[in-house]
Amino acid sequence: MNGDDTSLGSSALLGVDLLAGEDPELHDALHAEHRRQETGLMLVASSSITDPSVLACLASSAMNVTAEGYPGARYHAGCEQIDVIERLAVDRARKAFGARYVNVQPHSATTANYAVLSSLLRPGDVIMGMRLDQGGHLTHGFSAAYSGSYFTAVGYGLDQTGRIDYAEAAALARLHLPKLIICGATSYPRQVDWRRFREIADEVGALLMADISHIAGLVAAGLHPSPIDHAHVTTTCTHKQLAGPRGGLIMSGRDFELPCLDTGRTIARQLARTVFPYFQGAPIMPVIAAKARALALLGTDRYRAAMRQVVDDAAALAAGLVSLGYEVVSGGTDNHIVLVDLSATGISGLVAEQALERTGIIVNKNRVPGDRRAAATCSGIRIGTNSVAQRGLGAREMRRCAELIHRVLRAVRPVSDREFDLDEFAADAVRTEVRKLAIEFPLPRYTRRVPADTGAPA
Repeated sequence: MNGDDTSLGSSALLGVDLLAGEDPELHDALHAEHRRQETGLMLVASSSITDPSVLACLASSAMNVTAEGYPGARYHAGCEQIDVIERLAVDRARKAFGARYVNVQPHSATTANYAVLSSLLRPGDVIMGMRLDQGGHLTHGFSAAYSGSYFTAVGYGLDQTGRIDYAEAAALARLHLPKLIICGATSYPRQVDWRRFREIADEVGALLMADISHIAGLVAAGLHPSPIDHAHVTTTCTHKQLAGPRGGLIMSGRDFELPCLDTGRTIARQLARTVFPYFQGAPIMPVIAAKARALALLGTDRYRAAMRQVVDDAAALAAGLVSLGYEVVSGGTDNHIVLVDLSATGISGLVAEQALERTGIIVNKNRVPGDRRAAATCSGIRIGTNSVAQRGLGAREMRRCAELIHRVLRAVRPVSDREFDLDEFAADAVRTEVRKLAIEFPLPRYTRRVPADTGAPA
């Protein structure tokens, strides 16, 4: 950018100055949040670190444009460059995932999932997905969420080894004859056999949707098999492993031109019509620009190396926790997720989450197979390595993180599933160690034209 460029990133820098002067309360809260991230360890599986070039797109003047419709078929004038931006995002997603059809307009993966269901199903149809307490997502058929709704939900789960029970899934499919099977998960640490799910779907005449929101980066980097040509439709969010903006994608491979129901339209055309105009309004163009930028980064050596580090870090963390006596669901991990069952410790997932947060270690409570606690307290914690891998922490540091987690949990004295006492001397010692580790492996730094006296986060 030239020094006088006021288009893309510099508008964000100008905004920082304006915010500091005109709304110091909000500016200070944002600055404090940045400092929290700088000095702590983000081990939430759904988090990552967004590249500043992606953030610049979010602050661009594309925000000022109304662009209902699709490239070449907008409902408003003034969309020539907006069309260029959206086509870039579509083309880059196709290249990254080998897709034939891509829709980049969904506002989130949840929106994308419901758009697919609304496109391909009729009221009263049966869907089948992984049960929530086994690692599935709310949109995959959580019974309470679908109670009284358009669809009937059936759930499959895990076997005794903590892996997907494909035999159970096949038996349930034969019994209930779902119109759509959903594969993918939100807290499943192993690879998913997309081919096996397609065989089950084909046997009962069902469509197959793969949700890769948590593992999209590994898929793009070739570190997890791709579902694109096994599933009829694949969805993902763009902010977890893709390190992009909050948003979603809908993709289809070899089946994109199959007829959809009796509409006379293909799957791709039906999906497009459902997203707009029927499911959501105008696309958020700066978000689509940010998606385009994030998707471009997937092809870089730096990104592929980061994804490899993500997998290696998770394996090292899981091994470290197992060596300290913790039960890790399925015994390990193939991706970025380590799911820890704390049932034997007497500590709830909620207490563990809160105790660790006090020391700067951020994880999330999570249900585990056979969980007897309420969803609000749970019996496990889900740990992810996306963010720490991006910061450069390696296997040695992951073993150190396992030890720090152990020291915190050992210092917890649970009073109930919601209340606890924490040895503050032990907590202070861990907090100091966490801060040292965070300083040793800082958030990725980039050169930015921010005056030194603005107080803006670096």
